[in-house]
Amino acid sequence: MTSHDAHAAWLQRLRRDWRPMPDKPAETPENTLLALHWTAAGAPCSAVAAATRGDAPPKLDDAGLQRLSELVERRAGGVPLAHLTGRERFLGLELLAGPQALIPRVETELLAQAAIALAQESGARLAVDVCTGCGNLALALAHAIDGLQVHGADLSADSVELARRNAAMLGLAARARFHEGDLLAPFDADGFAGRVDLLVCNPPYISSGKVEAMAAEISAHEPRLAFDGGPLGVSILTRLIHEAPRYLRAGGWLAFEVGAGQGSAMARRLRNHGAWAEVRELEDGHGLVRAVLARRGTQTETME
Repeated sequence: MTSHDAHAAWLQRLRRDWRPMPDKPAETPENTLLALHWTAAGAPCSAVAAATRGDAPPKLDDAGLQRLSELVERRAGGVPLAHLTGRERFLGLELLAGPQALIPRVETELLAQAAIALAQESGARLAVDVCTGCGNLALALAHAIDGLQVHGADLSADSVELARRNAAMLGLAARARFHEGDLLAPFDADGFAGRVDLLVCNPPYISSGKVEAMAAEISAHEPRLAFDGGPLGVSILTRLIHEAPRYLRAGGWLAFEVGAGQGSAMARRLRNHGAWAEVRELEDGHGLVRAVLARRGTQTETME
C-alpha cells in the first residue's frame, strides 16, 4: 500500500468509526489526521495549528508511517487527540496538553475574552485563576495584557506542573506563576487579601451522578477532579461566591464559567449575596448562559 493509499484508508477509518466531540469543533477527521501526521513526523501540533499552518506535512518513512498508523488507531479508539499530540489551541495560544489536566475547550474562550476585557477596562494589575488546570485562562490573560501579574492555583500537583511548563514555553513564567492548593487557600499569604483586581475560574461543574454518563473520551481519559462538581455540580461555584470577596478589592471582578442551566441560579445567588454590586450573565452562540461576572461592591454600595 502506498503512502497515499494509507492516508485515504486512515481518513476513511476516522470518518466511519469516530465522531468529533461537540466541544472540539476544530477536530474534523481531516484536521485530526493532519495533526497526527505532524506528530508522527516529530512536530506535534493541535488540530487548529495543523489546519492553519499553511505547509504540507513532511513525507514519512516506514517507521513514521507505522507511528501514524498507531496514532490513528488510538484516536479511533477514543483517546483524545490532545493526549496523542500533547497540544491544544486556546484563544490563539498553542499549549501543552495531556492527561494531567482538563483539555481546554473552545467554550471557555467566552470566559477568557470577557476576563481580558474586564482586566483592560479596569486597569487590572493582579489577577488570580483558580482551578487553573493547564493554565490556559491564566496564560491567556498574561499574554493579552502587558504588565498584568497572574497567579494560578490547582489542587492537582500534576496540573500545576503542566501549567508551569506552558508558562515557560510561552515565555510568560515571570508574570504567570502557579501554586498547588485547594481553591483560594494558596492566596491566604500576605499580599492577596483585598488586593486582587480580577479572579477567574473554570471550575468542575458536572454533577457527580452524571459523570459516568459522560462520553468515554472524557470520563475515561481526563481527570475526574477537573469536572466532578459534587452532588449538584455547584460545590466549587458555591464556595467561590462566598470566599472570593475576601481577596477582591472593592470594584474588583469575579468571572467564572458555568454549566448549561446553571447560570441564572448562580447569578441569583450573587445578587442575593451582600458583597456583589453588579452581576452580568454571558450567553454563548446558542443563547445559553455559560459565564457569570460579578463586581465586588464598594463600602457605600454594600451598605445601601
